[in-house]
Amino acid sequence: MDFDFSDDQQALRDAVAKWVEKSYDFEQRRKIVEAGGFDRKVYNELAELGLAGIYISEEHGGLGMGPVEAMVAMEELGRGIVCEPLAQAFMAGALIQDQAPSALKEHWLPRIASGEALVVLAHQERKARYRLDVCETQATKNGSAYEVTGLKNIVPAGDQADAFLVPALLDGTLAIFLVERSAQGVSTRGYATQDEARAADLKLDKAPAQLITASGLDALTRTVDIGIASVCAEGVGAMEKTLALTVDYMNQRKQFGVTIASFQALRHRVADMKMQLELARSMSYYASLKLGEPAAERRQALSRAKVQLGQSLRYVSQQSVQLHGGIGVTDEYVGSHYFKKLTQLEMTYGDTMHHLGEVSARMGETAGVFA
Repeated sequence: MDFDFSDDQQALRDAVAKWVEKSYDFEQRRKIVEAGGFDRKVYNELAELGLAGIYISEEHGGLGMGPVEAMVAMEELGRGIVCEPLAQAFMAGALIQDQAPSALKEHWLPRIASGEALVVLAHQERKARYRLDVCETQATKNGSAYEVTGLKNIVPAGDQADAFLVPALLDGTLAIFLVERSAQGVSTRGYATQDEARAADLKLDKAPAQLITASGLDALTRTVDIGIASVCAEGVGAMEKTLALTVDYMNQRKQFGVTIASFQALRHRVADMKMQLELARSMSYYASLKLGEPAAERRQALSRAKVQLGQSLRYVSQQSVQLHGGIGVTDEYVGSHYFKKLTQLEMTYGDTMHHLGEVSARMGETAGVFA
């Protein structure tokens, strides 16, 4: 199998890498974090690069690309630990394009692609524990219109978004609705997350909503799978930068008159970090390439990838802190911020134990050994 990137994909990688280097250095990120963890101007710059429209067809103002291009972009954003939730544009664009009525597509897709509208997925509830089929939010039909009532938690940039994709029970069946933040009955409570980005709790009280699809569980599962693939790619980028920071530090820090990079035991630990990074990279490729497969195969593949990524994210981040010593957890040092990002990515869209259970539940009689 050919894993070489095309010229267009490589050009995309170079463009995003140059933007991160020029416009999103550590000091710029620190200012964004101090201001709340989200900067609309920065998000619009990403959209101007065309990134928000990767999953959106050219007919609706996007680039008409796909999972591999999204993976390339997210790797580079991971290296810069960018706070702005670009992956939400991938998820919203794919869901609306694949499932929404024509009127919703025409109204929202060009705005998502241009960065004019930030549309985010609001699916998490306290009792769900990562399960997508657990939902207490209720939707009712009022004539030809719909209303949604419920509480969603940890909505990415929820108090800054323009609209939400909200799963809710309609006559006992999970459906997905679009709810505008400016609508009556919508309120948000924003806060900073562990990785210094921004999220919010979303409260809906008979909020007017537009139906995207009544086949909500299948659509939600695919949308979250796109999110998982994005998290995997972002994690690879962040781990690669973490490893580079660690090696650079070891080549400068001296003990007993020599750099600690010369100590064989520490070199072995760095080699193990590199091995975990490459295992994660291969599974990130696997996740992105499986997004177009049938639901059962795709779902199993994404959980497998998230298990490996979870193990790698924790190992690389924790070893980096150990090899740095005390400076590895100080706020002034950039490495501690990568540690926070990697820790949160491990829990995003299901932690390692959750996805290990998902993989186990999908094993056949062979228990996966010969499958």
